[in-house]
Amino acid sequence: MGLQALGEIMAHVRPHQVFYLGPIPVYSTVVNTWIIMALLVLGVFLATRKLNFIPRGIQHILEMLLEFFYSLLEETMGKEGRRYLPLVATLFIFILSLNLSWFIPGMKPPTMDLSTTAAFAVTTIILVQLIGIRKKGLVGYIKHFFQPAPFLFPLNVIEELVKPVSLSLRLFGNMFGEEMVVTILFIMLPFLLPTPIMILGVLMGLIQAFVFTLLTVTYIANFIHGH
Repeated sequence: MGLQALGEIMAHVRPHQVFYLGPIPVYSTVVNTWIIMALLVLGVFLATRKLNFIPRGIQHILEMLLEFFYSLLEETMGKEGRRYLPLVATLFIFILSLNLSWFIPGMKPPTMDLSTTAAFAVTTIILVQLIGIRKKGLVGYIKHFFQPAPFLFPLNVIEELVKPVSLSLRLFGNMFGEEMVVTILFIMLPFLLPTPIMILGVLMGLIQAFVFTLLTVTYIANFIHGH
């Protein structure tokens, strides 16, 4: 594959400016995220306007999803974990929707942009720290970093600082890599290989959204139950 073809692939996956909001350029990543958010709000409105006592269709699927995360939170944190269902379920549904947004013609998944995954990771870790402070109090939160032994304090602090980096790079790397593979195969064999790779992409989007959510649950559980 020549440098020209590689340049075309990078141009395809790279975010581009859509318009300016005053002096601030607005990129396709932000616009695509707004579109997915609007579709999610519309979808929630349509799915919840006629709820039935016996769930059917999309209501049944959503209730199964929430039951799954309910069970996951109870297994890791006991009944106290139930209070974190809104955070955990929202993270999973939002990230999964962004990962699978390539089903919309012409749209690139915002999670292919490191700025999006970094924003997710930093926001999540800040929320986890706030949950830790609320659970343990400020003094207990600080003591948490000296557990299980005081000499581990520097390592525990570094561990917290590294979490946003690992969360963002894992999600970005997998989504960017998947899109690169599909684009390259589409150029080389436009009618054969992209389809199975795209099916794999659906699984990859699902797995990466779940991994991000599961790690968030683990980080919260560390503050609830300690190291």
